Amino acid sequence: MTNLSLEISIVLFIVSAAVIVVSGTLIAGIADRLAQKTKLGQALMGALFLGFSTSLPGIVTSITAALGNYPVLALSNALGDIAVQTAFLGIADLTYLEANLEYAAASAATLTQGTLLIVLLSIPLLATAYPLINFWGIHPASFGLVITYIFGLRLVSVAYSSPMWKTHDTENNEISIEEKDSSSIIKLWMYFILLAAVLAVAGYVVEQAGVTIADSTNLSENAVGSLFTAICTSLPELVTTIAAVQRRAFTLAVSGVLGGNSFDVLVLALCDLVYRKGSIYQALTEHQVFLLALTILMTAILLLGLLRREKHGIGNIGFESFLLLLLYLGGFLLVFFSG
Repeated sequence: MTNLSLEISIVLFIVSAAVIVVSGTLIAGIADRLAQKTKLGQALMGALFLGFSTSLPGIVTSITAALGNYPVLALSNALGDIAVQTAFLGIADLTYLEANLEYAAASAATLTQGTLLIVLLSIPLLATAYPLINFWGIHPASFGLVITYIFGLRLVSVAYSSPMWKTHDTENNEISIEEKDSSSIIKLWMYFILLAAVLAVAGYVVEQAGVTIADSTNLSENAVGSLFTAICTSLPELVTTIAAVQRRAFTLAVSGVLGGNSFDVLVLALCDLVYRKGSIYQALTEHQVFLLALTILMTAILLLGLLRREKHGIGNIGFESFLLLLLYLGGFLLVFFSG
């Protein structure tokens, strides 16, 4: 697909993006209904299933790059995904006029997810200090990521049952489905899996077309990975987040982003496994370290917003949404002009 002309790539990009908009809107609604019917709740549904399904294009892109011996592209895409998806929460906040998104989605489960994400992001940073340590070509940090993620999911599950605090919005967003919904769980799961597959294929086509378009600008592998492929593969996340907000499934929206981000960090362990020229953490450059630090900062600001629960802010978005958008824009410009 990378040999296609620029004109065909642009057409494929637009068509695939339209498919993502439709399927992403539908899958958010089904995820909301499944959260109710399965009693998993929006936090776990977003962290596990919605987050994974919307991260599939990025996962495929990063693993393919690692297999093809493009470690910088693999790392930049995975880390760039996290930054842009966190910024998408600021965009989603603009679409909900009644209150700030972080106010409506505040819960013990989302706070636990955010804290877990910061812990996961810190592990690759630690790996940069001793990148030569490995077992069968796999860095200990990769084992640490997997173990931490599994333990963290357990904590999210426990936090879901914790009352902590509830607002009018957090109470309502967990009962957004009508009691008359008679669809079977099996049927809903089949629809969910089908739409996830459509998202994965459309997201991959968008990413491939985006790479071709970006290559025509002669940008570096780092800039292409951390900016263009990251934004392209994150389009499903943007669509599903906005769709969840429009359904007033606020916890699902935030949990979907945080869950997808956690999956993207976990992808580093998979890339380390398939990359056979040593540990992939050896390829971490100052650009990737910058992205790690930026995403940790953005996630911490999101946590502050969830803790403060500011109901209304400047421009009808919270201070955290404003800062998320500002930080990502600043990081985008730095990577673009330095790459």
